Amino acid sequence: MLNWEDPVKQFKSSDGRQRDIAILTPEALAAVERAEEKEATPHLVEVAAPPHPGVEAAIPEKSIGVTGLEQVEFGAQRLAVDDKQMINCRADVNQLVPFKYKWAWQKYLDGCANHWMPQEINMNADIQLWKSVDGLTEDERTVVKRNLGFFSTADSLVANNLVLAVYRHITNPECRQYLLRQAFEEALHTHAYQYCVESLGLDEAEVFNMYRELPVIHKKAQWAMRFTDSLGDPDFHTGTEAANQRLLRDLIAFYVVFEGIFFYVGFVQILSMGRRNKMTGVAEQFQYILRDESMHMNFGIDVINQIKLENPEIWTSSFQSEMSQLIKEAVDLEIEYAHDTMPRGVLGLNATMFEEYLHFIANRRCSQIGLPEQVPGATNPFPWMSEIIDLKKEKNFFETRVTEYQTGGALSWD
Repeated sequence: MLNWEDPVKQFKSSDGRQRDIAILTPEALAAVERAEEKEATPHLVEVAAPPHPGVEAAIPEKSIGVTGLEQVEFGAQRLAVDDKQMINCRADVNQLVPFKYKWAWQKYLDGCANHWMPQEINMNADIQLWKSVDGLTEDERTVVKRNLGFFSTADSLVANNLVLAVYRHITNPECRQYLLRQAFEEALHTHAYQYCVESLGLDEAEVFNMYRELPVIHKKAQWAMRFTDSLGDPDFHTGTEAANQRLLRDLIAFYVVFEGIFFYVGFVQILSMGRRNKMTGVAEQFQYILRDESMHMNFGIDVINQIKLENPEIWTSSFQSEMSQLIKEAVDLEIEYAHDTMPRGVLGLNATMFEEYLHFIANRRCSQIGLPEQVPGATNPFPWMSEIIDLKKEKNFFETRVTEYQTGGALSWD
């Protein structure tokens, strides 16, 4: 195996053609000899049957965690589509094509087309309203501050999880491409919350420390941190049934629960203010963020379902029961958050309405990953939320712009 940093010289082979060969240093030569000795008696771990005739059915134990930074093998056979898998894959993660999961690449393209920046949104009306003595009630101000406090650190937590943990375990390059886009969007969301806090002149220390100082926000963050610790464990590698289940559990916790349930009370509350022509700049920021998060969640659910498809042995009845309980715990925490942020009701909303909404959302999330509904018959008291997420060309509440924001190269002029 060649190291690209080794010096190179040319020589003529027997057929007269020029060829390159690495000049190995004594240290490199010793490393090659050690590798050859190991190849004579490899330590192998059993894995699933090879998807491609040229792929071995057993792999070196320390190769399970594929990073993309491994030594580049010279003369290896070319990558075939069937060589690719979502996890535990020996295929070269540096080779984007040929695509196996075209949906992942399309989601990456959709994310790029949906690009936006926080500074583009006019915050002047929000600043005036916030500074006005009687512009907002104390309950309305609490809703704004609580949600900026939760979201400002929540998206940072998700970004850290993606960069330090999830990316390491997903061995498919087109999915990794989307994860890089998602990581940028999480940074963008944290930027947006900071921009709102700065524009309104809020106490930055108060807002950014709510996850440490307010019990209801701390509980949600602490719940999620358990799964960050698991994913981020440097000694953790997939490749066994137990490890694969652990990864799948953590992906469900982040994509289905954290981004698919924990964010939705806050989204409804802030977007409800925008519908009443209050805090329209903050609401527009949240509207773009909601579109992004909807794509993140759908991508994660596709990844989860693909892992289940490729590793059916891990989707046991006991594991499904564990995941149902995990989602139920999350719903209870989010209901508690709804009661804490609006104890008296505000904006025509109350905590009871959110209980129904969260049961409706949980039913959808369960059905999306193949689990039974937890509260059959739960209805959506906020149908306008589906319109915000789903409509392609919707004029926003405030008649300021079309919210299907896209970069110039992706715009359709029809």
